Amino acid sequence: MKSNWFKNNWLILVTGLVIGIAALVLGVHGNPGNMGFCIACFLRDTTGALGLHGAEVVQYFRPEIVGILLGSLIVAVAAKEFKGRGGSSPMIRFLLGVFVMIGALMFLGCPLRMVIRIGGGDWNALVGLVGFIVGILVGVVFLKKGFTLGRSYKQTLAEGAAFPVVYVLLFVLWLAAPAIFKFSEKGPGSMHAAWGLALVAGLVVGALCQRSRMCMVGGIRNAVMFKDFGLVAGFVTIILTVLVGNLILGKFNPGFTGQPVAHNDGLWNFLGTALMGWGCVLLGGCPLRQLILAGQGESDSAVTVLGMMCGAAFCHNLKLASSADGPTGNGKIAVIVGFVVVLVVSLLFTKKAEE
Repeated sequence: MKSNWFKNNWLILVTGLVIGIAALVLGVHGNPGNMGFCIACFLRDTTGALGLHGAEVVQYFRPEIVGILLGSLIVAVAAKEFKGRGGSSPMIRFLLGVFVMIGALMFLGCPLRMVIRIGGGDWNALVGLVGFIVGILVGVVFLKKGFTLGRSYKQTLAEGAAFPVVYVLLFVLWLAAPAIFKFSEKGPGSMHAAWGLALVAGLVVGALCQRSRMCMVGGIRNAVMFKDFGLVAGFVTIILTVLVGNLILGKFNPGFTGQPVAHNDGLWNFLGTALMGWGCVLLGGCPLRQLILAGQGESDSAVTVLGMMCGAAFCHNLKLASSADGPTGNGKIAVIVGFVVVLVVSLLFTKKAEE
């Protein structure tokens, strides 16, 4: 029984190990503390680099995102899994993407950064994990009642490739003509590994995640609905790898205060991740999974990522994002509105499924 479990899940464990090592390496070489990888943060920074928000401390075109998209695309093509598909309630997915990002920037991190923060000793992320699980459990209730955003449809390869290709072209333009982009001179956006190292790390992670189907939301959902703990084991592996690495590097800093790019308002850490978890369940995957799917031709996931980037712009233009000082009043209102929106979507599309 155990041998079969390892046979079925070894790639997930390897993927978790590699992500943990990559996060440590990127952190050593310049990325912000406990932010070797963070899909939400990296999309936020890239949105700022494109001039779509004016927060000067978080503006940098993150090569890790490019690498993840390319890694997924290349492996999907090689495995003959690249297929243009889409048309499953794209505007609802865009809207959910916006509120997933609002929840993430209330907490200051996506599910991937959450487990990396736990491995670094940031106990605020444990509070976030509880909220995240609660949000997923609420979403699972609607899944069991028949929630669905509808089927997707076959599209052209050009439609499936549009998002990753445009993103890569923007990256090439960033390398060739950096003056037209924005760069942070201080703050998290000014802290980054060399672009080549970040790109390679993203490529490896993207390729492995495409093959292993790594997804934290999917892991908890599968554990609850099907008693399948394979994907969860991948994220436990990330935590353990980062924990051991930080102990070796002397960077393990347990506690609630003094954590990098984090705040210790427990209530809003909980609510931010709960919103993120609920929204991600309805979307069918966490921000990392959405990137992987976008890289392999799923235009619905590409629309979701664009929604998250739009959400990042809203967060910093309208002062919704938290900081080390804690959440803002505007951010609290936005999270409450987010719960209302996600509840309405859950009810409407469950009723639609029943009909």
